Amino acid sequence: MARRIVDEPSEDVVANAKRDRAERRNPFGRVLLFLRQVINELRKVVTPTRKELFSFTGVVLGFVVVMMLLVSGLDYGIGWLVSLVFGNGTVAG
Repeated sequence: MARRIVDEPSEDVVANAKRDRAERRNPFGRVLLFLRQVINELRKVVTPTRKELFSFTGVVLGFVVVMMLLVSGLDYGIGWLVSLVFGNGTVAG
């Protein structure tokens, strides 16, 4: 069963945001606030394990190969159809 993850802001985050909004910040303070928020978001990042990384990479490469085959097949088929309808470009005579 899939976990349901809800990204709801906690009360302290909301309180900090309101307090920060209420204060007038100079450009240097805004940059520091932005960097602090970036660092806090980066702490939430979960890196995949080695096994997950290889699994995800395999799935992506497999999908890309399937899509390449599909597009190549469509390209060949449509090219054959156009050649059939319009001829091969030589003048019959």
